[in-house]
Amino acid sequence: MRRCHVHRIGMRHPGDVSQLMSLLGSGALQARAIKAIFGKTEGNGCVNDFTRGYAVSALQSALAGALDVSPFAVADRIAMVMSGGTEGGLSPHFLVFSVSDDLASCSSKTRSKGLAVAHVATRTFLPEEIGRVAQVQATAAAVRQAMTDASIESPSDVHYVQIKCPLLTSERMAEAQARGATTVTHDTYASMGFSRGASALGVAVALNEVPAAGINDGAICNDFGRWSARASASAGIELMRNEVIVLGNSVDWSPKTSIAHGVMQDAIDLPAVHGVLAAAGLPTQGQLDASQRSRILAVLCKAEASRSGHIRGARHIMWDDSDVHATRHARALVGGVVAAAIGRTDLFVSGGAEHQGPDGGGPIAIIVQQPAS
Repeated sequence: MRRCHVHRIGMRHPGDVSQLMSLLGSGALQARAIKAIFGKTEGNGCVNDFTRGYAVSALQSALAGALDVSPFAVADRIAMVMSGGTEGGLSPHFLVFSVSDDLASCSSKTRSKGLAVAHVATRTFLPEEIGRVAQVQATAAAVRQAMTDASIESPSDVHYVQIKCPLLTSERMAEAQARGATTVTHDTYASMGFSRGASALGVAVALNEVPAAGINDGAICNDFGRWSARASASAGIELMRNEVIVLGNSVDWSPKTSIAHGVMQDAIDLPAVHGVLAAAGLPTQGQLDASQRSRILAVLCKAEASRSGHIRGARHIMWDDSDVHATRHARALVGGVVAAAIGRTDLFVSGGAEHQGPDGGGPIAIIVQQPAS
């Protein structure tokens, strides 16, 4: 039986991998056991946020020796998803997912489900495929393959799908144009939304949340009535394919760790946060105390400013701020709401929730360590 371990480690800056190296040096973590690393970096989360690439470069250099490969080959072994933007009180951090054998659970009579993880990368996309049905289809296929690899039998057992997807730069758009191809947009920032939206719809198709027949190029970032309750996509400049990490529960994995999810209907949906805590076996009254929150290994959620310009009937100005983009406002707002319930600020709050939850809301998942029986 496999067991998924989650290490949450802080960073002093995007290139700080000292805590990761300490775990490796102490033997608490084996480099060859690492399957994925998520990172919240302190950049602006926009097209020119190079803190994501900086963090990936630092991780590749740090892990190359332990894996006995070149730094560039590390990405073939470990999925790396960096999400820029730690506005408000959000704290930069890494989440390291590793897998080991758990002989104790193998001998147990329980059929409880435990946290399962698998990573599948799509093929490299052409610039003109980003934000279009080709990206939807490739993502859906990757999700299904990851479910198989993780021994997750039912889509209902998938609780979160984290995707790192590409974006369009001026250079990439020019390359497509030189071949006579057209891209989904000529706006580099808008391309991030199209890429996230197509990726999220790929998850929705794979998990039977929306029918594949209803998805065409025109639906992406237009028909927001179609969305996934479990997709989280983050766009970045550092790749041209989708890195797809499926997180769910399976009877073939150790039940010592598990994941639960829900959907925030808007940015201040505290009851939804409490609902996920309850599903994870944690209290829902007030803020978690130190012993309770110590069981939480990771909090993953999406944030998006409502397109209506209102939250429960009251006007917000997130879309009207010319200095700070609405996505950055939304991350800070949702991060504050969730942090108040959890009692911690090292939360993986990702902005840009196109087709990821309802307008103004988004999926949320919590990974917990189960108490010893």
